[in-house]
Amino acid sequence: MADIKRKWDLLSKAERKRVSEEIIHYFKNEREETIGMIAAEDLLDCFLESAAPFIYSKGIEDSKNLLQKRFEDISIDLDVLGDKN
Repeated sequence: MADIKRKWDLLSKAERKRVSEEIIHYFKNEREETIGMIAAEDLLDCFLESAAPFIYSKGIEDSKNLLQKRFEDISIDLDVLGDKN
């Protein structure tokens, strides 16, 4: 069977397997329910489709803010160097 790659699914096969196993573990230990790999992967797909765009946007926003801070620091450093001449 060919693997289906969805636009929201940025996990490798190994990462998907690990997270799906964690979902199975959660249901077993916290909810005392047994679910299989297919149900865990369906739940993972649901979370990824719903939450991934927000998480991705937050990561981009955080990166942008970090770079802006770094550029401000560089600008200040260059101003200080320019004042020494």
